[in-house]
Amino acid sequence: MKSLSKFVFAAAALWWTIAWQPASAACSGKFMNPITDICWSCIFPISIGSAPILQMGQEDIENVGTPVCACGPPPFGKIGISIGFWEPARQVDVTRTPWCFTSLGGDTMGDSFSAPMPAVSQGNYGRRASNTSIYQAHWYVNPVLYWLEVLSETSCLEQGGFDLAYVTELDPAWNDDELAVILNPDVFLFANPAAQAACGADCVAATLGFPMPALQWCGGCQGSMFPLNGHVQSHVGGVQASSLILQRYAMKLHREFLAFAGNGIPGWCGMYPAPVLDKRIYKYSMLYPSAQGKGVDGRCCQPLGRTTHLWSAGKEYPIKGEDFAYMMYRKRNCCERIYGWVK
Repeated sequence: MKSLSKFVFAAAALWWTIAWQPASAACSGKFMNPITDICWSCIFPISIGSAPILQMGQEDIENVGTPVCACGPPPFGKIGISIGFWEPARQVDVTRTPWCFTSLGGDTMGDSFSAPMPAVSQGNYGRRASNTSIYQAHWYVNPVLYWLEVLSETSCLEQGGFDLAYVTELDPAWNDDELAVILNPDVFLFANPAAQAACGADCVAATLGFPMPALQWCGGCQGSMFPLNGHVQSHVGGVQASSLILQRYAMKLHREFLAFAGNGIPGWCGMYPAPVLDKRIYKYSMLYPSAQGKGVDGRCCQPLGRTTHLWSAGKEYPIKGEDFAYMMYRKRNCCERIYGWVK
């Protein structure tokens, strides 16, 4: 009888510890393994002009038609060949715990600044239950192809090292819908049933190919792109919600002129501001809690907005599998020099 009492007491103590442990202590993650964790096939297709040279079964958006390109007036400019590819250059954490850096091994730092604690909550409106959630996120500069010297003979890659560029814990608008409206006042145009119903078309388009850039307010199958903060109004699962946060994060930074595009003819000569984000210029793959393998579509990365049901099985699990890290691949069209100044 005493043994049973001790067992019940130990079980109750364990439940109390797990159930009431502060969320700030729950931080998990790992450093990316560039060999095994990155979806290397996602840099394809590689194209010259509009002609794909290496496709590897990967999807692509339109490329510049002409293979010959030029940057700057002669004799100070350059003449080259127009090359298209997808560059793995950005990394994103989406985490439940403020100051939890999933991509830095799950370390917690900087908690002297207060930030709302992300969570998932459930409400019941009439007969329909609705889950909502809030996450924090971190944006890293990570030009993998450059620092691994995979394509060391080209000037088309972003040159630099790994860097933490933006954390939402220091952004008051990330946790406040009213402050977020300052950055996205157009939310009032799309806060109606007709506009939200149109997002079904964006979901279908993203699942079959790429999302529809005209439907800026839609996050494809993941939900609404607005507000541009960490509040997810329809939380289905961690993979779905974190994929939506990733999209919002990219759009937010583009609107703040902190992220840039590099596709099309303007991309020939370098990156350029794109405050109105073309959602088609990014693809992404999961790094943590499990490196994304090939889903039912045979690919290990996907465009923004594509349904996560194709690849999310087993990617979220209790305790250590509820914080996420993603690699983002952005479309590049650049002018590889054959004559003129080096860069």
